[in-house]
Amino acid sequence: MLAVVVTGLGSCRKRHEAANADLTEAGYQLTSGDWFRASRENQAAVLKKFVAGGFAVGTRDAAGDTALHAAARAGAEKAADYLLGQGLSVDLRGSAGRTPLMVAVLANQTRMVRWLLRQGATPRLKDKDGYTALMLAVRESCVGSVGELALHTREDLDAALLVAALEGKAEVIDALTKFGASVYARMEDGRTPLMLAAENGHAKAVGLLLELGSSRFTTDPDGRTAAELATQEGHPEIADLILKKPVAAELSLEAPGTIAAAMDAYVAAAAAEVPDTNGEAVPGKGGGGQNARATAREVPASLEGKTLGAGAVAAGGSNDSTGSTRAAADDGGAPLVMRHYREREIPLAVKTVENDTATLRIAGATPSEVNVRVGEMLPGSRLVIVKVQRRMSSGKANLGKLSEVSVVEIKDTATGATRELIAGVPSSAHDPLALVEDASTGKRYTASPGQHFRGADGAEYVINDVRPNQLVIAEVATGTVRTIPLRGPRG
Repeated sequence: MLAVVVTGLGSCRKRHEAANADLTEAGYQLTSGDWFRASRENQAAVLKKFVAGGFAVGTRDAAGDTALHAAARAGAEKAADYLLGQGLSVDLRGSAGRTPLMVAVLANQTRMVRWLLRQGATPRLKDKDGYTALMLAVRESCVGSVGELALHTREDLDAALLVAALEGKAEVIDALTKFGASVYARMEDGRTPLMLAAENGHAKAVGLLLELGSSRFTTDPDGRTAAELATQEGHPEIADLILKKPVAAELSLEAPGTIAAAMDAYVAAAAAEVPDTNGEAVPGKGGGGQNARATAREVPASLEGKTLGAGAVAAGGSNDSTGSTRAAADDGGAPLVMRHYREREIPLAVKTVENDTATLRIAGATPSEVNVRVGEMLPGSRLVIVKVQRRMSSGKANLGKLSEVSVVEIKDTATGATRELIAGVPSSAHDPLALVEDASTGKRYTASPGQHFRGADGAEYVINDVRPNQLVIAEVATGTVRTIPLRGPRG
């Protein structure tokens, strides 16, 4: 027995000595320090020599990280691939409870983030401080990683946008919205991204959010606008940026075709920008994009009555002639992909009506009230008062109880569009509208509540609701309800 043990020890010693010699020749020593160095330097062949010499693959450094974490931090894919092949888990916890994916995010290693996700890394795990990989990317302004993670964490995009707005990270806000985060998202206390950016004095973020369609007239449950929150927190310059006097374009009603064209142009422009390995936007790279649609842009038609194609294509998508990147829907094969959402409030509020006269409040740095009779134009606008009335109604404004409310119908003399404004209800320029794609062909349509359409199999669907971050549809024959998440232009 003793002879067997001695023989075994001799064999181990020889293997150790041989590995040491091989490592020395390669410029390394059989030490933990060089083990981690080899991993950082992407030397998979050297790591193999370590293992051949009996080195433990799961060795950790003083902070508690493994060589896999070191490889992730350095963007060393070959070393990481070897270590995974040796049995290390892609979600292995290290220092601060962070996975290799989190480490790659913090090191701004966009390509490694993408690679780890392809190896099955779980993006929604949290470190000991409660941060997911996406939230770490937001915190550190790692725009490239935001883009990679967005495709895998759609349910977290709105929360990430709220955090980015709170911290004033304009570049991150831009990336998140292009992948499906909604500027209409709200905190539990009712604050929107614009409100968060405004009250914390982030001028650049405020400007971008306004550009992306955030309403400066939306109020929180206490009735405060973003401008009022900015003033309250000592940022009058932000309040001035938000509360400029309404321009004619804001005091208007767009025709459906104009809205559809604007939404389509936004999606085409965003889809034409493809982030490179460092997370930089590269206009016109891949997918045909904006240039492919510039010569003959077809304004998306209403989805009402349309029959869609043969269903979702294989995951990963393909580019069609419209410049759209098609992808399989992630809701169980629904025939639609939601690309964009739009709603626009107008800076008007109905105060009361009396006989043929409406009293309206116009929002602005200095709100004003005007009295306008039927047939007259609203000052400084192209809106004419068509009808005023008082009628019985129930809704949020009167807590669901039937009561009498003031109603004013207006018409845009330039577009012919009409709209009813109701006292106590925020005034909007149009119903909530989504831009959707046929999941098979990439052809785009506008979708609004109540519309009916058919899938390739002949099944009839109705749109129950259009929300900032999802579309709710129901199959008419069975009543089966599906929610289709907002994927965003790049989703």
